[in-house]
Amino acid sequence: MKTAQEIRSIFLRFFESKGHRIVPSAPIVVKNDPTLMFTNAGMNPFKDIFLGLRTADSPRVADTQKCLRVSGKHNDLEEVGHDTYHHTMFEMLGNWSFGDYYKTEAIAWAWELLTQRYELDPSRLYVTVFGGYTPENLASDEDAIAEWTKWIDTDRILPFGKKDNFWEMGETGPCGPCSEIHIDLRSEADRQLIDGKTLVNTGHPQVVEIWNLVFIQFNRKSDSSLEELPSKHVDTGMGFERLCMALQGKAATYDTDMFDPMKARLQELTNFPYTDADPLQQVALRVILDHIRALVFTIADGQIPSNTGAGYVVRRLLRRASRYAFANLNLTEPFLYSLVPIMAQSYQEIFPEVRGQQEFISRIIEEEEKSFLRKLDTGSTMFEEYLSGLQPGNLVDGAFAFKLYDTFGFPIDLTELMAREKGREVDMVAFQEHLEAQKNRSRNATETTTGDWVIVNEGEGMPRFYGYDTFSLKTVIRQYRTVKTAKLAIFQIVLDGTPFYAESGGQVGDKGVLTNGIETIGVIDTQRENDLIIHVVDHLPADAFGEWTAAVSVAARSATSSNHTATHLLHAALRQVLGTHVEQRGSLVSPDLLRFDFSHFAKVTDEELAMVEDIVNEKIADGIALQERRNVPIEDAKALGAMALFGEKYGDSVRVIIFDPAYSVELCGGTHVPNTRDIRLFKLVSEGSVAAGIRRVEALTAQGAIQFFESQYKTLQQVSELLKSPADVLKAVEDLSQRMKSLEKEVQEMTAGKIQQLKSELAASATEVKGVNLIRAQVALSTPDDLKQLSFELKKITSNTLIVLGAVIKDKPLLSVIVSDDLAETNKFHAGNLVKALAKEIKGGGGGQPFYATAGGSDASKLGDALAQVENLI
Repeated sequence: MKTAQEIRSIFLRFFESKGHRIVPSAPIVVKNDPTLMFTNAGMNPFKDIFLGLRTADSPRVADTQKCLRVSGKHNDLEEVGHDTYHHTMFEMLGNWSFGDYYKTEAIAWAWELLTQRYELDPSRLYVTVFGGYTPENLASDEDAIAEWTKWIDTDRILPFGKKDNFWEMGETGPCGPCSEIHIDLRSEADRQLIDGKTLVNTGHPQVVEIWNLVFIQFNRKSDSSLEELPSKHVDTGMGFERLCMALQGKAATYDTDMFDPMKARLQELTNFPYTDADPLQQVALRVILDHIRALVFTIADGQIPSNTGAGYVVRRLLRRASRYAFANLNLTEPFLYSLVPIMAQSYQEIFPEVRGQQEFISRIIEEEEKSFLRKLDTGSTMFEEYLSGLQPGNLVDGAFAFKLYDTFGFPIDLTELMAREKGREVDMVAFQEHLEAQKNRSRNATETTTGDWVIVNEGEGMPRFYGYDTFSLKTVIRQYRTVKTAKLAIFQIVLDGTPFYAESGGQVGDKGVLTNGIETIGVIDTQRENDLIIHVVDHLPADAFGEWTAAVSVAARSATSSNHTATHLLHAALRQVLGTHVEQRGSLVSPDLLRFDFSHFAKVTDEELAMVEDIVNEKIADGIALQERRNVPIEDAKALGAMALFGEKYGDSVRVIIFDPAYSVELCGGTHVPNTRDIRLFKLVSEGSVAAGIRRVEALTAQGAIQFFESQYKTLQQVSELLKSPADVLKAVEDLSQRMKSLEKEVQEMTAGKIQQLKSELAASATEVKGVNLIRAQVALSTPDDLKQLSFELKKITSNTLIVLGAVIKDKPLLSVIVSDDLAETNKFHAGNLVKALAKEIKGGGGGQPFYATAGGSDASKLGDALAQVENLI
């Protein structure tokens, strides 16, 4: 049986023998492409070539590409675990022709590889072809049919419609007919009973697609029309996991050898073999096996879990895996992190970036697991408290279930599971309404309509960037378009050549102007879309033809360059002070400040920060000249000791930035000062945590740092004047602080005495209403904590009592409702419900637990009316 590593190697060596250049996988986390969070198809890294925006370095390439399908059009998340072959993260084996060979070679080589090199049984293979689509006048792909008849019986060539056999990148862009290869993995007995061709494209778990040959022929325009591309391309994608399943004779991708080491570890943790698990446990195991790969590769490529965007997707994957383990496998302690070393070992040959960051990835996952398990505990407690106030037979409110899901990251299926255990059901209709409302808000906020590019000048090759050498350039406009969002229209221009730096690598895009002597257009930002430099402008030109001058804002660029160079010096200093485990995890370089995120698992002490700051300022004072080397072969750059960032995509040639070969050597595409002396001054202004294992510092340089010190000095002068200019300002402030603490203590003692006096008076004022003792009053207290303390003091000395207190604190009304323990146990009163009803009077809202709740409002004049409502509510 061929191993997964052998299967992958055979593919790459086969296409290498056919004249293909083998290229490494692009990062799974996508940068500089507003349409994608993650690489979800093998063609993503080559999109600009298909769009005609850049030329290919090689006409034939082959690769294995890390892909993640968890959002948008390509989203396999919900299928994962419930069947035997879907994955969120997978490898896509691909061979590519950029205007070189076409259908004849692509089909012949696919058949040769599958039947001769991999020795798959031809009688188990079927191919599908595009059968045409009348509404768009698209004919069936007779060329593909003719090529396939050379290799396979015609009754195994199956025509399908646009949905299955016309591949499109998205709403617009490259597209064309495709031909899929399917394999029947059923037993001989099953094959005799039912013809395999009747099961193609029906979702049968053992009659599956393994390879898709896409023939890119058209460009889909924004008006949905199709135009022929000047060059035809081949784009193929073969699911590596499914190929391994077929070649290893397995019924599921999860049974192939690539998952065996992780399954062995899970068997140790759960004490039962994968094959002996019940259906729910098998689903959980498959979810874990899939999701841990997705987590490891996304974190290795630079995306840490967070609450927004791509980081939220990563966090959701981790929580989904943890939740399945918690609910179905009784794994209540962090364990996912222990699978990371196994993955690092399994993938070290093809994806060495995992081994290089093994410890970091493990720590990130472990901290996230701990955090989520705490949330599971909190959510469970909240759920129990909610049920205690629910009438028998009532549904669990969909709004409450959505709050657990949206605010606390509590999965809805776990809420359903806990509800069933208590003999309840969740109002899923209401939950879905809240979920859909949230999706609509998000969709409406981000919905965009992108117009087609209007071509002004064709140009040759990709537009060039000249900004390393000049701030101003004579150029022409190649193309422009309008992008409409929910709130505004954005105008974009592409120049033939530009001095404007496009936002990349943490450095913000340049601003400036375009002028032709008659009209001036403001460039408000410069962005990068894949490899295309896009100028975001305040309006489109009245006449786009002719020569234009593109001029960058020199002041802003110079300040940005100062901060960028300081970032390099800072990075080296942090590694010198904290250790070589420090690696950049994100940055922001703007004219105003620099922000630097780095891997480190402890707070950076004041002493360490001072050492870092001193080192950077010493390098500034040394006046180190910039050494810039362009178009350096990547291997030569690594030999120089250049630091490459994980998750960045580097070509064969790179740019190396050196400030003293013994101090700072980095791969970088940003702009820099010619000499460190130009930075003038460096000042760290903050340090903190961004996520588990990630610290962040912010700093100022040049004029920004000078202004910071001037501001600090001015503040010190003002403090000195307020203190009557003492000889020792620090001692005067310390004396004042001590005096304040003494006064605060006196106030606390007075307040405590006042609370005790009020407690006695209010306890004596209790009245009976419907068999319940009621203490109700408006009191004069200074803080919400004082009101809370008084409420709990009264609760200690009373029984069968409802306590409702109000106070006006800083001109705002505040209500407190507390129920004595014996009364709370009867479930006759729910403090949270009571306070919500009372809060309507003061134009506010609130809530809390069954025995204690608070509410605030905006109309203090109605506080008395609110308190008067208590008897009616009883």
